[in-house]
Amino acid sequence: MTIRKNTTRRNALTFIAAAAMALSAGFTLPAFAQQKVTRLVVAFPPGGPVDFVARTISEQLGKELNTQVIVENKAGANGAIAAEYVSRATPDGSTLWLTSVGAVAINPPLYEKLPYDPVRDLTPISLVVNNVELLVVHPTNPASNGAEFVANAKKRKEGITMASSGTGSVPHLAMELLADVSKAKLVHVPYKGAAPAITDVMAGHVDGFFGDIPGLVGFIKSGKLKPIGIASPKRHPLLPDVKTFKEMGLPGVDSDNWYALFSSKGTPTAELARVNLAVQRTLATESVRSKLMASGAEPAGSTPDALATLMKNDTAKWGKVIRDKKIKPE
Repeated sequence: MTIRKNTTRRNALTFIAAAAMALSAGFTLPAFAQQKVTRLVVAFPPGGPVDFVARTISEQLGKELNTQVIVENKAGANGAIAAEYVSRATPDGSTLWLTSVGAVAINPPLYEKLPYDPVRDLTPISLVVNNVELLVVHPTNPASNGAEFVANAKKRKEGITMASSGTGSVPHLAMELLADVSKAKLVHVPYKGAAPAITDVMAGHVDGFFGDIPGLVGFIKSGKLKPIGIASPKRHPLLPDVKTFKEMGLPGVDSDNWYALFSSKGTPTAELARVNLAVQRTLATESVRSKLMASGAEPAGSTPDALATLMKNDTAKWGKVIRDKKIKPE
């Protein structure tokens, strides 16, 4: 354990030193940024939450990198199209990939074959935001919190229906965690994306839905959805009155659909350090930070090593749920 901690500390110090050198080179010699354009690839269509984060950070990130950052949407195959595209890009930091946890920590254990391997083909740069899962129901649902929701499910022989944005998605896996912890019968109803799932909850066709807070805040404010539980270790600042599942006596439901930045394998350490530092500065910029927080996303930068560890841990966590529940892709 001591050896591991010392190694981690040395790696962190080495990276910080490289970042400092890159900063000095990058800002005293603007020509260090050889590329004129940096492509920020998003594995989802325009208008979605990952796209929103990409467009929120792109302008400031470009200023920090002394380049123009262009957002490119390459949707499809649960992130595989974008992942393969970035993995084949020249490893010089000019092509970056902003993705959610699913493409790098859920797809590998979910699919038997993928055209990419996150560990082999991609290089972690930095965590960008955290998006915890929130359980919402129709405003007329009798449950005032998550504990009452699962208690009501136990009273019904047929159980309670739960929408998700697709089989193997974070909302689906969060539901499976809640079912395990509560021992309630929660019937999975998969949709092709969060939008139709939310629509059917608001229409009263499905009992509940786990979703990223940024995609739900507007509907909650308008009274179209009622929040009853947060799958996080702590309450959310935008919803201070909504209890966590742990507070309700249901620990082990925590689910985080984080978004992070990657580049192709082989990107030089100095370039990784330069981009990482630009990301930290971007997230610390008040205009960027306030816009992300107002949406419900939590700005959260990291070192490449910390992101690699997070990806490894979540792959193990979600892989166990997928295997235990025998979940197969649609």
